[in-house]
Amino acid sequence: MKPPLIILAGPTASGKTELSLKLARAVGGSIVSADSIQVYRHMDIGSAKIKPEEMQGIPHYLIDVLHPNEEFNVVLFQKLAKQAMDEIYAQGRIPILVGGTGFYIQAVLYAVDFSKESGSSAIRSELQAYAKENGNAALHKRLEAVDAASADAIHPNNQKRVIRALEFYLQNGYPISRHNAAERQKEPFYQSAYFVLNDRRERIYAQIERRVEEMLQNGLLEEVKRLKEMGCHKGMASMQGLGYKELLSYLDGELTYEEAVRRIKLDTRHFAKRQLTWFGREKDVIWLQKEAFSYDTDRMLFAMLATLREKEILL
Repeated sequence: MKPPLIILAGPTASGKTELSLKLARAVGGSIVSADSIQVYRHMDIGSAKIKPEEMQGIPHYLIDVLHPNEEFNVVLFQKLAKQAMDEIYAQGRIPILVGGTGFYIQAVLYAVDFSKESGSSAIRSELQAYAKENGNAALHKRLEAVDAASADAIHPNNQKRVIRALEFYLQNGYPISRHNAAERQKEPFYQSAYFVLNDRRERIYAQIERRVEEMLQNGLLEEVKRLKEMGCHKGMASMQGLGYKELLSYLDGELTYEEAVRRIKLDTRHFAKRQLTWFGREKDVIWLQKEAFSYDTDRMLFAMLATLREKEILL
């Protein structure tokens, strides 16, 4: 038998945290965060990070493990997630991968072999120089011309991922979106159930609006100020997180406060849309449409447990 793995994904602000805690209690699970920002210390408010007192005694992994000046990418995530899952299995528990970063989830679920990927520093340097001279939008247009699917899934300001996709194309002669599609066709490395929590688009957008306002009321700007005082800047991977890069632009005098807030809300809505596009391309996904369960998390949990027994993840 393959080792068991439960995945609970979904767009930002869809309610994954509450459901993941109920699920972990019900199955004897431990939670592994599949989030590119919660991994960083000192970045609590903008990442909607769960507080220790909210964890209800359930072990959580890959939260608060890196300093904001450290690099974090899919290869490191896969390594740290594998270590965490080995520890969880050794304790006789089930790992529950929870988050909205679909590429990270894919890397673990299919045990993607990144050792075969060789980067070209010359190509990367040329693309970085092009972006510096012409801007992120122009770089994104280059990607759109050769790989429309990746361009649709990657925000123009996520320069690192845009460059990676272009670099892959220039090295291999075919789009990275085709490569990712092929990875999805592999058999999962685990005996898995891949749940995606979702809601009506307008409700997700309204929740994003509320969440951003709450983050600002809870001190997001002060959190970003502290990070800036620590030496953090927009060139760091950690500072590409939603809310952080926009407020850094405000603190650097590039945006008014009102414009920064408007961009946070807009960028977060766009991000949620791209997340849903990614999950929609994954195979064997089990959609949990909240409306179909009358927004009752206990009913959702009951359906998830039935699926887990059907898949023989729970006996």
